[in-house]
Amino acid sequence: MTSVLIGIFFGALAGYLGGKVDYIITRVIDVMYGLPYMMLVIIMMSLFGRNILNLFFALAIVSWLTVARVVRGQIISLKNSEFVEAARSVGASNFRIIFRHLVPNTLGIIVVFTTLRIPSFIMMESFLSFLGLGVQAPFASWGSLVSEGVEGMNLYPWRLFFPAIAMVIFLFSMNFLGDGLRDALDPQSKNKL
Repeated sequence: MTSVLIGIFFGALAGYLGGKVDYIITRVIDVMYGLPYMMLVIIMMSLFGRNILNLFFALAIVSWLTVARVVRGQIISLKNSEFVEAARSVGASNFRIIFRHLVPNTLGIIVVFTTLRIPSFIMMESFLSFLGLGVQAPFASWGSLVSEGVEGMNLYPWRLFFPAIAMVIFLFSMNFLGDGLRDALDPQSKNKL
């Protein structure tokens, strides 16, 4: 959720204000796209310590980029609409136009995109936990469960199969939920009813 909120904020500002603000935000996004995500997360985890809050903070810092691009594109397509012109003529501030009129109109796409991004976050966290850099011992993660299952795979194969199968089922479920939300929140399919 943190990465989504950061992405919405910067994407909405870049899309609506345009000009130098858009240029600076898109250049920052381009530079951060050039850096390897997992390497940045591993560096942050080694600098700030291995706890669950630092893990979520590190994942949020590197994963808001795509959300910002999606929101920026939607805001650019909506900023010349009639309801925005009406809000401007009434005297609404830029902040009010962005966060009261434009962002709620892009909420369907944001929800769908967030639902489709959850499996990638789970995979990144599981990978880090598998390596021992993610969730630590008192807590459990699919990555740490799979890592423990790999150690005893020859004698107890179910210790590997059950966490792996549970993770696969959950990831498929989240993808199907995202597809269903996309179909339900698509404004063009509502007009066909």
